[in-house]
Amino acid sequence: MDTQHLQAFVAIAESGSFSAAAERLHLTQPAISKRIALLEEQLKSPLFDRIGRQVALTRAGQVLLSKATLILSEVTAAQRAIADLKGEVEGKLSIATSHHVGLHYLPPYLREFSKRFPQVKLDLHFLDSEQAYHEILQGRFDLAIITLALEQDARLQSHNLWHDQLHFVAAPTHPLTAQSYLQLADLSQHPAIMPDTNTYTTQLVSNLFVTQNAALNIGMVSNHLDTIKMLLSIGLGWGILPKRILDNQLVILDVVHEPIMRPLGCIHHKQRSLNNAAKMFLQLLHKENHSITPTASQ
Repeated sequence: MDTQHLQAFVAIAESGSFSAAAERLHLTQPAISKRIALLEEQLKSPLFDRIGRQVALTRAGQVLLSKATLILSEVTAAQRAIADLKGEVEGKLSIATSHHVGLHYLPPYLREFSKRFPQVKLDLHFLDSEQAYHEILQGRFDLAIITLALEQDARLQSHNLWHDQLHFVAAPTHPLTAQSYLQLADLSQHPAIMPDTNTYTTQLVSNLFVTQNAALNIGMVSNHLDTIKMLLSIGLGWGILPKRILDNQLVILDVVHEPIMRPLGCIHHKQRSLNNAAKMFLQLLHKENHSITPTASQ
C-alpha cells in the first residue's frame, strides 16, 4: 500500500471530512478523493460511508484504521532512525503545546533552537494541555510542552521544567477586592471564571476547595487564559491566573491559602524514539544557567 494513500485515509478518519483532511495535508480535495479511490480499488472495499458533507468509517475502514496508524508510525520511526544514524540534527520536529506555554514560555527557546538548527522544520500545534496529552499517547507528536497532569500515565516520560504560580484575582471594581483575609468560602458567594472542569488547572483548584469544604461556583468557562483575563478585567467574576500574565487590569485577592503551583513541562511517549532534533530541543529546555528567559507578559 502507498503510504500517501494511507496518510489521506487516516487524515479523513480523524478529521471526519475530505475537506478537513485536504487542508491538514496541504492538498486539494480532488487529490485526496483520488487517493482514497485508488486505495478502495486496491482493497476492493469501500472505506467510508458518505453522509452529506461528513463521512463515517465502514467496517472495512475500521479494520484498516488501526493497521494504517501503526504502519505510518513505523515508517516515520524508520525514517527518523536512519536519519539519526548520520548524527545530523535535521528533519521535522513536531511539538504540541498549550496556548499559555506556547505564548509565554516557549518563544525564546524556539528562537534559539531555530538559530542553532536551521535545517530542522518546526511543526508547532497549539492544543489544550489535555488534548496534547492524548495526542502524545497516540504517538502523533514528538513532544508536548504543557501543564502536566496531576497523575502521569506510565507510558509517558515527563520532564518538569517550570512552576507557574497561580493567584486569585478580580477586577479592581469587584466587591471581593475590598475585603481582607478572604476564605475560600467567601469566594463561593461569587461566580468564578475558570477553564473547563476537565482541565488540569481547574482540577487543581477544585481539589483545594474540596479540602476546605467550600464550593467552587463556576459561572463561565474558557480554556484560554488570556480570554479569562479579559473577562475578569471587565468585572464578570473572579478567577485564578498565573502570575506571569497579571497586570494592572487585575487585583490579587487577599485569600488565605497555601501557594498554588501549577507544574509545566515536557512529555513524550516512552515507546516513540526521539529523533536528534527532539533530543537537542530537550537539552535546550533543560540547560541550566543559560541566558534564555521565558517571555514576560506584555
